[in-house]
Amino acid sequence: MPATYYSHLECSETGEIFAKEQPHNLSDTGKPLLARYDLMHAREEIDRDAIAARPGGFWKWREILPVARDEDVCALGEIDTPLIETPATARASGATGRVWVKDEGRLPTGSFKARGLALAVAMAHSFGIKRLAMPTNGNAGAALSAYASRLGMESYCFAPDDTPEVNIREMALQGAQVFRVNGYIHHCGALVGAGKEAMGWFDVSTLKEPFRIEGKKTMGLELAHQLGWRLPDAIFYPTGGGTGLIGMWKAFDEMEKLGWIGPERPMMIAVQAEGCAPIVKAWNEEQPHAEEWLDAQTSAMGIRVPKAIGDFLILRACQESGGFAISVSEDQIETARTRCAREDGLLLCPEGAATLAAMEKSIADGLIEADAECVLFNCGSGLKYAMPDTSRTLDRHQEIDWGSL
Repeated sequence: MPATYYSHLECSETGEIFAKEQPHNLSDTGKPLLARYDLMHAREEIDRDAIAARPGGFWKWREILPVARDEDVCALGEIDTPLIETPATARASGATGRVWVKDEGRLPTGSFKARGLALAVAMAHSFGIKRLAMPTNGNAGAALSAYASRLGMESYCFAPDDTPEVNIREMALQGAQVFRVNGYIHHCGALVGAGKEAMGWFDVSTLKEPFRIEGKKTMGLELAHQLGWRLPDAIFYPTGGGTGLIGMWKAFDEMEKLGWIGPERPMMIAVQAEGCAPIVKAWNEEQPHAEEWLDAQTSAMGIRVPKAIGDFLILRACQESGGFAISVSEDQIETARTRCAREDGLLLCPEGAATLAAMEKSIADGLIEADAECVLFNCGSGLKYAMPDTSRTLDRHQEIDWGSL
């Protein structure tokens, strides 16, 4: 069992320290808590290459994850997700530099939500918690239900009533109690909070517990290793709650303190849909927090988050990295999804396609250089989403005009 260097929790706004021996949701000021580590001793005692060579996907990084006991690890065949170069798509998008897609759809339950929820469930299990609840746009609930069932825990998922049917059924089949709610994800989150006392569940909503960030930060660890312990020029990240963007920014800081990478950082670019772009609006208006986005509409359900509790952390990472926040239209998302599938044979989910559309728009608008090395995060399997039917019908009993095909 690798020894974890996890030491304490810290309020992301005030720096107040919280003990690690009991479960926590938000800090006393209502802000997300961040896990901290004894990186000074870790730097002296652990070797990045030895850790990276281990099997087991994101669980290999146990020394800088909070899970101490092996019996709390809930594993479902995790892997290092592939970093796939997309040269034809890059050319068609106006990019002359290398463009990589980090395809998170290869994880258990088909999305990057596996990273955060595996860690959240493992830590809840370590505290003896038996019942978990969360609001979800689909993929997070799927991950929660799978990992909770794996460790014999109950899960309750509250989803907007227009959540893709495949996600609803996936959650239920994996053991969750699933409820369709006439509202958006933050309305679902309010129900989780309202039922907490009566139902006795622990809230694992985005950033309302400290450990989903720790799971998502492994994207940054993995990416640095795959690129030979360096980082790209720009990371385009589909941003709803923003846990992954915040987590990767945290990972880069920790890796530098461990001596694993230097001070160079990629531009962190938060990508949203025009129909739900509270972070983009706050960025453009130079505000430290984002107002709730009313009447949110987008086919990219994973980034349809009208109000993010970690908005200030997202905006801070964009600012500190020299990045920005950008929104794209529904037409741009669908065009990008079709392009990548046809040009490079890679099926993106709508949220992943939004990052490709955002890269193209950023190059066209001069926000990044055309020769920049870019990493796009495809956060889930494209197979979970509706696809256009362009097939044709043939009658095998009739003579076929092959030339017409």
